[in-house]
Amino acid sequence: MLERVAHAVTLSWGWRRAAAVAVAGALGALSLAPFHVFPVLWISFPVLVWALDGAADLKEGGRLVRLGPAFRIGWAFGFGWFLAGLWWIGVAFLVDAKEFGWLLPIAVASLSIGLGLFHGLAAAIARLLWSEGPARIAALAVGFFVADWLRGHVLTGFPWNLIGYGFAANEPMMQIDSVLGGYGLTPLAVLVFAAPAVLAEARSADRRFVAAMAALFVAVVGWGAWRLAATPVEFFPDLRFRIVQPAIEQWDMWRPDRKTSTVERYVELSSRPAVGPDGQPLPTGLRPGADGGRGVPGVTHLVWPESAFPFVLTNEPWALSTIAQLIGDRTTLLTGAVRVETPAAGEVRPRYYNSIYALGRDADILAAYDKAHLVPFGEYLPFQETLESLGLRQLTKLRGGYSSGPGIRTVTAPGLPPMGPLVCYEIVFPGAVVDRANRPEWLLNVTNDAWYGMTPGPWQHLHQARLRAVEEGLAVVRDANNGVSAMIDPMGRLVAHLTLGAVGVVDAGLPRPIAPTVWARWGMTPTLALVFVAFAWAGYRRVHSVH
Repeated sequence: MLERVAHAVTLSWGWRRAAAVAVAGALGALSLAPFHVFPVLWISFPVLVWALDGAADLKEGGRLVRLGPAFRIGWAFGFGWFLAGLWWIGVAFLVDAKEFGWLLPIAVASLSIGLGLFHGLAAAIARLLWSEGPARIAALAVGFFVADWLRGHVLTGFPWNLIGYGFAANEPMMQIDSVLGGYGLTPLAVLVFAAPAVLAEARSADRRFVAAMAALFVAVVGWGAWRLAATPVEFFPDLRFRIVQPAIEQWDMWRPDRKTSTVERYVELSSRPAVGPDGQPLPTGLRPGADGGRGVPGVTHLVWPESAFPFVLTNEPWALSTIAQLIGDRTTLLTGAVRVETPAAGEVRPRYYNSIYALGRDADILAAYDKAHLVPFGEYLPFQETLESLGLRQLTKLRGGYSSGPGIRTVTAPGLPPMGPLVCYEIVFPGAVVDRANRPEWLLNVTNDAWYGMTPGPWQHLHQARLRAVEEGLAVVRDANNGVSAMIDPMGRLVAHLTLGAVGVVDAGLPRPIAPTVWARWGMTPTLALVFVAFAWAGYRRVHSVH
């Protein structure tokens, strides 16, 4: 049966082959959040392998021409993967449908077509090392590692829905991320999930390879379960966070007539009685304001999401006064806000930054961080002035776009362990979320995923935040306007969270960091060792198959 299916895929051609591979890629996207149906990858990747078996090297033409069939197969797989996994990005264009709605199908199709090129490259690289037997699985693992790494870096990078995230479907599976990092999950996933493709050949060596990959899978997941059991969550003493999720609709976010109602919503949610993980009110003795100090009872630190205000906060004294009355002298507010700088010499327009403020007593600014990794077409336009002159605007509609900050850094504020602030999708970049020279003790991620409504997008964003926690061994405090807001411990476990679309607050302690992980100490070294072994094996088998 398996042999017949493999032969049918291998011998297919034209649109039928492209359609089969695209469907396999789309099916594979079910392994991603929020579905996490990772067993589908044991179907998707064998189909890709069998299709590449049929991408024969042509005798005529140069090497690039001969790689054309493999590239097209990989591109079709990628097109399906990204179309099924990223269709929700189009929802952002419906926030202002009158101006941007017409771009929805163009944007989704263009993104899937463009990102599919990376998977085409993965297949072409694999085909250069292709041979019969299990070694071709190693070749495919090398190809996808190179493609995913490039996707995370080329043109500012977009490492969303890496192939390896299918291997991080649950807490035990995701623990290996502490060793290999996000990019290292990709070759591991390909080795494990593409392995059944060789069973169609029914040779003893092939069966041994599949058994070895099955044993690897069991060992990795078993080790992950042991690691979770052996590492209980520990909390900083005397710190109590309240994460506020207002769930303000995106089309209301920047309406001038909503200034007062927006601040009132934050104040009402922030002022609710403090509760413990069981939902019960905290005892009076645990409330920092019990001795008469001003602040939110039971809360040392309030967190509000990205771009929390429909105005520039520092330009509105009434808002600062309202915040000062709320937080008093016992509570610190960590909030997303737009920061503005007056025009520098020779500049016409002021500079705007997507920022995080730490506000203390009297709403004084204790610390600030400016987002460094901006979203193309969302927060700025490539060739901003030229495209604006043609009438185009980014989704935020801010004339001139946002300016980028100096880069990832550790921020200190009174009463807080050193933190690594990250705005929105800055947290999706493996290896680029902490200042290595001044390591923080926890990560703060504020975001506004209301652009994407009730779609898989916010769940995928949450999942990647959990993986950064595992990689670095640091807790993540995540506040999303409409969800999913959460306190995440250094093992990626959800200590507490509010689901997508809910209005409310999350009260939780701040988990302590664990010892720096293998990834935090060694970076890409373990991954590169794995990729080198796969490359050497595939290259050796390729050379010997040619001769």
